[in-house]
Amino acid sequence: MASTPRIEILGPHRDRLGECPLWDWRDQSLYWVDTKARQVHAWRDAVHSRWDVPSDIGSMALTRRGRLILSLEDGFYLMYPVTGTMRRLAEVVHPSHPMRLNDGRTDRQGRFVVGSMVVGRHETAGAYYQLDRQGRVSTLFSGVALANGTCFSPDGRTLYYADSLGMEISAAEYDPLSGAVGARRCLVDTRPLGSAPDGATVDAEGRLWVALVQVGKVACFSPQGELLRTLDVPTPFPTCPCFGGPNLDVLYLTSIRDSGNLMKSEHPDAGALVALHDLGVKGLPEVLFDDEDLS
Repeated sequence: MASTPRIEILGPHRDRLGECPLWDWRDQSLYWVDTKARQVHAWRDAVHSRWDVPSDIGSMALTRRGRLILSLEDGFYLMYPVTGTMRRLAEVVHPSHPMRLNDGRTDRQGRFVVGSMVVGRHETAGAYYQLDRQGRVSTLFSGVALANGTCFSPDGRTLYYADSLGMEISAAEYDPLSGAVGARRCLVDTRPLGSAPDGATVDAEGRLWVALVQVGKVACFSPQGELLRTLDVPTPFPTCPCFGGPNLDVLYLTSIRDSGNLMKSEHPDAGALVALHDLGVKGLPEVLFDDEDLS
């Protein structure tokens, strides 16, 4: 796993706040979002497509029927990429304002698990929500300020998540059948690494790959929280990784050009979509949201 990666910048496009890359293995497409530009993007065979959305977008999920589930400011939406039309599936009522939904991922059974964030202040008013196949929302737990790093162990029994303002990556017991969350514990304190944790993904061996947004690196941790490796990346503020490519052995990474607060850079690769090749690691196929019961 210690090979030196080959780095590729995909196209001239630069996001304001790129997040949530997802590889669709069915047609070899890469999807991601630009939170602040309020756009959904797709890249396939060097062709770049984009769709506008009505509010800041935190994350999304691919679905079995070829649609997208979006987590926007006030709830979950179903989007039809062919037409770009949208409809709201479920509202989320935040306990204070301003707040919005942020980082999320499907669990191994195809439910969409998304955390929220407080905008512009340090309050732990955020929560984690779960959207099921009928379009119903339940609250899993609360007490986070800026939810990030959402992903699941290969067996689906551990939910990883980060509170970026708390500088911690946590692991929670997760029941794959019921979707219930059990005991939670701190897995990694990222303060010694000089950065808050941002987005994350797991590889086929269960290792956790986390964007260290403030220091321009990606870190790899064991399931027990041991730091195994760090990688320098060519963009100042990397935000979220995912595995993709025909063999699921490419690590794709989104980044920030101008987040609207302290993270802003004139670097030519700030906001770029980056591909890291030759890592000697493979990921897992993205789990599709089960939208068979959604009209």
